[in-house]
Amino acid sequence: MKKQILLSHGGGGEEMNSLINDTIFGAFDNEILRRANDSAILNFPLDLDKNFDIISANFGDKTDYFNEKSQNFDISNLNGQNKTDDMNFNVQNCHNKKNTQILCGNLAFTTDSFVVTPLFFNGGDIGKIAVCGTVNDLAMVGAKPLFLSCAFIIEEGLEIDTFERILNSMAKTAKEAGVKIVCGDTKVVPRGSGDQIFINTSGIGQILKVGVQMDCVKKGAKVLVSGDIGRHGAVIMAARDEISVSTDLKSDCKPLNAAVTELLKNDVKILALRDATRGGLSAVLNEFAQHLNCEISIRENDIKVAPEVLGICELLGFEPYDLANEGTFVAFVEDGDETKALEILRKFNENAAIIGEVTQNEKGRVILQNAYGTERFLEFPKGELLPRIC
Repeated sequence: MKKQILLSHGGGGEEMNSLINDTIFGAFDNEILRRANDSAILNFPLDLDKNFDIISANFGDKTDYFNEKSQNFDISNLNGQNKTDDMNFNVQNCHNKKNTQILCGNLAFTTDSFVVTPLFFNGGDIGKIAVCGTVNDLAMVGAKPLFLSCAFIIEEGLEIDTFERILNSMAKTAKEAGVKIVCGDTKVVPRGSGDQIFINTSGIGQILKVGVQMDCVKKGAKVLVSGDIGRHGAVIMAARDEISVSTDLKSDCKPLNAAVTELLKNDVKILALRDATRGGLSAVLNEFAQHLNCEISIRENDIKVAPEVLGICELLGFEPYDLANEGTFVAFVEDGDETKALEILRKFNENAAIIGEVTQNEKGRVILQNAYGTERFLEFPKGELLPRIC
C-alpha cells in the first residue's frame, strides 16, 4: 500500500516534522528555508545607485551624500487605488536615533489560493499553477518576483507520491521563474473535509518600473495580448469527468515574468498589465473599461484562438473570450510603442497580437468588431462559468 498523508502529519509531532523536513524541504531546498524560522528573514542587497530610493532625514554630515543619491519618492503613489492582487509598499531600515537612514525599496506583495480540479491536467498541475499564479501577479505590476511562501491544506488520504509530484512541479517552476520558496505552512484535515489538496502562495518582488497600473491607462493606448486565449479553461473543461473530451490541447500555464522583464528592459512604455485568468480576456477588458470609465475597442480577427478551444466552446456553449488563461496577459502601452512591444512578445509566443485600443472616455464599455465591421458589446462574464479552474 502506498504511503498516505495522515492526520498526524498535521499534528505538530514527529510525522509532521518528517513531512516538512524530508519531503517539503527536500523539494524546495535553499539556504533561507533551511533556517526553519517561523517567518523567512530576507536580507535585501543594498545598492544605493540602482535599487533604492532614499528619503532624507537627519543624516548629520552625510546629508550631502544622501541628497545626491536621493530620488523624489512620492509615497502617495503607493496609496492610490489599484485593483490588482498586489500592493506596492516601502521597507524601512532605521540604524539609530540620531542619524536615521530610511531606505525605501519599492516592493510588490501578493497572495493567491489554488483549488483546481483535476490536480493534474495537460500542460500543468495545481503545483505549477500555484507558483505561476503568484509570480505572474507580481510581474503584472512591473516587479521582479523574488520570494514565495506556500501553505498546504491536505485532505487525509492523499498519497505521498501525489504530494511529492506536486512539490517537484512547484520546485521546477520556481526555478524556471527565478524565485525561491522560503517559508510556508502545512495543515491536514480529516477525510471528506477537503478535496485532496489546496495550496496558497504569497510572493514578494522588487518593482522594476513604478507606475505600471490600471490608473495610468489613457485614451489612445494600444491593447496587446501576449498569446492565444482560452487554453487553460478549455483544457480543464475537457479533463473534467463529467465532460471528458479527448484532446491534445495543452494549458498555457507558465511564468510570465521573463516576457515582462524584456518589455521593461527595452523601454516599452507600458501603462498597465493584467493576466487574463478567471473570466478571461472579457473580464480584464471590462474591468479596465469600468474602472477607468472608458471605451475599449477590440478587433475579433486579431485575437488568436486555437481550433481545439473553439471546438470545445462550440460543444459546451462558451465564448473563448470568457475562458481562463494561466500564461497569457493583456498589455496596455502608449500609442507608438505597440509595434516594439509586439516584436518582443512574439519572441515568447508567436500568437501575440495587437488587438485594439482605448478609443473614448466616459463610456465604460468594450466593443468587439468582427471581420465584417459589425460591432457588439463584449460584456463581463456572468454566472459561474467553471468552478475550481485555478
